[in-house]
Amino acid sequence: MIGKAKFGHTFAALTGLFLIAASGTTVVEAQAAPDSFETIEIPHALGVTVLQDRPERVVALDMNELDFLDQLGVPVVGLPKDFVPHFLSAYGEDPDVADVGAIVKPNVERIYGLKPDLVLMTALQAKHYEEITAFSPVLHYDIDYRQSGSDHIETVKKHAMTLGRIFGKEEVAAQKVAGLDARIEELRNIAQSRPERALVIMHNNGAFSSFGAGSRYGFVFHALGVKPANEAQETGLHGQPVTSEFIQAADPDIIFIIDRTSVMRRQPVLTAAEIENPLLKETKAWKSDRVVFVDPDAWYVTAASITPLEIIVAEVLAAYQKPVVR
Repeated sequence: MIGKAKFGHTFAALTGLFLIAASGTTVVEAQAAPDSFETIEIPHALGVTVLQDRPERVVALDMNELDFLDQLGVPVVGLPKDFVPHFLSAYGEDPDVADVGAIVKPNVERIYGLKPDLVLMTALQAKHYEEITAFSPVLHYDIDYRQSGSDHIETVKKHAMTLGRIFGKEEVAAQKVAGLDARIEELRNIAQSRPERALVIMHNNGAFSSFGAGSRYGFVFHALGVKPANEAQETGLHGQPVTSEFIQAADPDIIFIIDRTSVMRRQPVLTAAEIENPLLKETKAWKSDRVVFVDPDAWYVTAASITPLEIIVAEVLAAYQKPVVR
């Protein structure tokens, strides 16, 4: 939400040096007074971030980071506004939140001008890490956009707890994580008990790519329990280019289609009528009306924080509501 939410939370005095296992953060200051901020060291893939005060001027360079902060009720002073997802649109429209360029090419001078006391980034902005750390603490979110695998959800939950610790929102973060866990468990129980097999397909300017268990959407199969219609381990960020013949041969019960073009061109998501052909119409998914054009902001722009994962889980769960065609 825009603006700082107020949550009544009082920190107990902490004594000694100990590791906060849930978040990977280390408290290094002993015998702190109640409500004070204790120095935190946070190791990550690019180094160690040391925070000696609670951040108040935060810049989020990735939309997943913005969503985490929104869920925790933590305001931001700046973000890239080129691809703000619909569920965070208020930030893109807020004139008091500065535009710091593009997600993949942030404007470092604008970030510097905001005088941030914490900048949040992912691998998409990692090449700017050293430059930005010269004037602000930077926390790198160790999410793997190329191969999500079985630890994707755990990485998301760990980062939520880390941010909760930083901003004094541990209870809120724990509630968000618990809610996500419950939704995923509900989906897994259904998906693992059902016979349906699915393909995750990305549409890009009329072409299709498939994403398997070893790809950026591997978590759909590993963590959410969806059975793959194709056992090939398509890997990487961009998937494996495929044809209608490939989709027909795989004959999935469900097809999840991510329309990248709609994001990049800022246009409506394509429809079944726009891609239908005799080969696709032969699949069980097409015959049972289970070709799902998913929310591209959740699946493509983000997919690694609380809100988009809740959207993804809901869309996958809805696909199991229709009967199987055999």
